[in-house]
Amino acid sequence: MTVTKNRQTDDNVIRMAKAAFPDKRVAGIKELDDGFCNVTYDVSFDDGSESILKIAAAGRNGNISNEINLMRAEVEAMKLVRDRRAARVAEVQYYDTTRELCSGDYFFMEKIQGRNLNLEKAQLPESTVEQIHREIGEISRRLTEITNSEFGFLGDQRRYRSLYDFTRVMLENLLHDAENRNVDIVYGAEDFRTRLEKDKSAFDGIMPATLVHWDMWEGNVFVRDGHVSGIIDWERAMWGEAFMDDRFRYHSRNKSFLTGFGQTAFTGDEIRRIRWYDVILYLTMMIEVYYREYETESQYFWAKDKLMTVWTDDASF
Repeated sequence: MTVTKNRQTDDNVIRMAKAAFPDKRVAGIKELDDGFCNVTYDVSFDDGSESILKIAAAGRNGNISNEINLMRAEVEAMKLVRDRRAARVAEVQYYDTTRELCSGDYFFMEKIQGRNLNLEKAQLPESTVEQIHREIGEISRRLTEITNSEFGFLGDQRRYRSLYDFTRVMLENLLHDAENRNVDIVYGAEDFRTRLEKDKSAFDGIMPATLVHWDMWEGNVFVRDGHVSGIIDWERAMWGEAFMDDRFRYHSRNKSFLTGFGQTAFTGDEIRRIRWYDVILYLTMMIEVYYREYETESQYFWAKDKLMTVWTDDASF
């Protein structure tokens, strides 16, 4: 359990469902335990239909600085993706920000068929897993066709004219969060700042900003019949660079994904940017352990090891 899980009683979920679907009666409510941030319920109705209810935290307690209006970001990202048909995403059926029935924003969305890849892949043939990773790469490539003139988090009104400025803000937010909770991030804050400034030229001329899921790890990819059936959890979506997504990270990128994306070799500047996105993810995973109040520190130590690896010059490619 984490402090951001804004759980509701069954009676209140029924009230929320009645507001969203006045002609339906709730037949069952099941909390889904896959996510680490928001609470999610599978709500079934007496007509045989099902919807997924996702509820945001009541406040900012448990969120780090780079997590801004996550639910608004998710709804906006899914609309962008659906409009451009870049990937299979759920249709938002009802979205409530009034806080009249619930202490957090919430929305109902259609239920995507299938199971998440993280749970399913052990039962799949290796060739099928490779095909799925190629499809994820193709989706990531299609997202680059959804563009914006400036960079920034979808849930934030602030925008940045350069990729470097946005990356620097993300890093500074993490350094502030680490200092605020006295989290050991291995290296000094000035070490991060100095090295990023040294790599500033690697970010020059990257335009336009493109839509980035950021968190497309296997738990957020649904599969069915050997193919991707949907992508979930768009709450951390941003206007950035494709290489910012989880599938390009040191621990997760693979040849099948890169083949699907259409790029298997990288320039020196691209490698430097990718390494900074590695650093930002691993810092995020280390720091959020103490903001979310996870029951164990295992994620912190896993991410710390990865941070120390990518910090070295020969770590990534």
